Amino acid sequence: MPKDQVALPELESYRPYLRLLARASLGPRLQAKLDASDLVQDVLKQAVEAREQFRGQSAAELAAWLRQILVRKMANLARAWRRARRDVRREVSLEAALEESSARLDAWPAAEGSSPDERAGAEERMLRVAAALEALPEAQREVVTLHHLHRWPLRDIAAHLGRTTTAVAGLIKRALKQLRIDLEGNDNSCLTPSPTSRTVAQA
Repeated sequence: MPKDQVALPELESYRPYLRLLARASLGPRLQAKLDASDLVQDVLKQAVEAREQFRGQSAAELAAWLRQILVRKMANLARAWRRARRDVRREVSLEAALEESSARLDAWPAAEGSSPDERAGAEERMLRVAAALEALPEAQREVVTLHHLHRWPLRDIAAHLGRTTTAVAGLIKRALKQLRIDLEGNDNSCLTPSPTSRTVAQA
């Protein structure tokens, strides 16, 4: 797509993708300090203002460009916390977590050494998965994000949400079933349940 065609209505379709990346990178602990939706709103606003800097042509290239803006936003927040240091013990810990999240986001979804085509394919898959996740009920979306993106074990998710592991596994099972329906015909290998969730869900 020509860079002069990058406008807010088109960028709106990337909001679920960016929100998924923000939630996955920040994690529940940092989300208590930062609102992923507000962060994404800032990214989209900056993208509109800086649209002339976009040099790509494809949807995958636009997704990658937006992701880099998100990375820079997170890095800036880390630097702001470093300067503020209102509560040294608490803020230093949060700052380190944010910097780690920023580095993880910068490397995801493209693996080191992967080809441009592979990176483009990864971006396109994430766009589809993000849209499907956004359509899930909130409880299902949260457990899938914690289990499959943050790699939390079921017992930790259960303790975090105040539910039983069986209930959490049931939510994951229903969520993955709906995601496969929504993504039918697309590559949804990243949504394959872990052995732990399969075992508990079948119990």
